[in-house]
Amino acid sequence: MKNKLEVSTLLLRFVLGISFFIHGFVKFHDGIGNIVSWFESMGLPGGLAYVTAAIEMVGGIAIVLGLGTRIVSILLSLLMIGAIIKVKLAVGFLGNGQMAGYELDVAYLVIAVFLAVNGSRLLALDSLFFKGQSVPDENNEAA
Repeated sequence: MKNKLEVSTLLLRFVLGISFFIHGFVKFHDGIGNIVSWFESMGLPGGLAYVTAAIEMVGGIAIVLGLGTRIVSILLSLLMIGAIIKVKLAVGFLGNGQMAGYELDVAYLVIAVFLAVNGSRLLALDSLFFKGQSVPDENNEAA
């Protein structure tokens, strides 16, 4: 049973990581200046566009590699909460015909929260770096 959970968690980690990497890459590739202007039009600091794109791109790679999965997942969760509240909430769950709703953002948020809480050890670089250390799990929680 534990092996099924680890394989399933690995799939979630790959999907989330690849998805965020692509979102971050597109922000830089299509012109981060457009994203800066869009952030500013919403009353957010333009520099936050660079931070967001970098977290998405670098964090996406890190999650795929299993490097700092819990920490990166917390950062991605915060990004999704911000996106839902600041951008998507007003257009509704399914959107308004001009903009997508927040249904995918909620799915990404739930996956990120799952990974932040549970981690992912299968094929993860963290497992190589912290091999000798005890990692708490559901059967052996550290106090």
